Amino acid sequence: MFKTGSFRVYTRTIVAATALAAYAVIGVTPAAAQAKAAAAKPTLDITLMKPTTARTGDNAFEVVVKDAAGKPVTDADVSVIFHMAAMPAMKMPEMNHTVTLKHQKGGTYTGHGQVMMAGKWDVTVMVKRGSKEIGSKKFPVAAQ
Repeated sequence: MFKTGSFRVYTRTIVAATALAAYAVIGVTPAAAQAKAAAAKPTLDITLMKPTTARTGDNAFEVVVKDAAGKPVTDADVSVIFHMAAMPAMKMPEMNHTVTLKHQKGGTYTGHGQVMMAGKWDVTVMVKRGSKEIGSKKFPVAAQ
């Protein structure tokens, strides 16, 4: 039979071989899996500077966008998307509103837009180049 410890080595070898075979079957190598995980990390730093407190009606918006190295992103299309889920009990439909921002300087994007009602909003800052999304970040915003 097996000597003491050789069964553990045999078992580890079988487990490793099985894992490598599974990676080969699905077409993913451990290095490719690590590269995919690294690529999934956020590449942009997106900060919603204004409003600090939203109010119903007109609000000023300011967003700062920087790349992974901390350099300002100056050539993107930036928008702030407000979303409030439907409230059937109050007979209120889902609400969505988008505010498009313009680059001012140094990665700072500004604009004005309406907050339609008081309450808790899910706000997504969307950053695109052309039609391709290059980053986004969600923020909870309470409007008064």
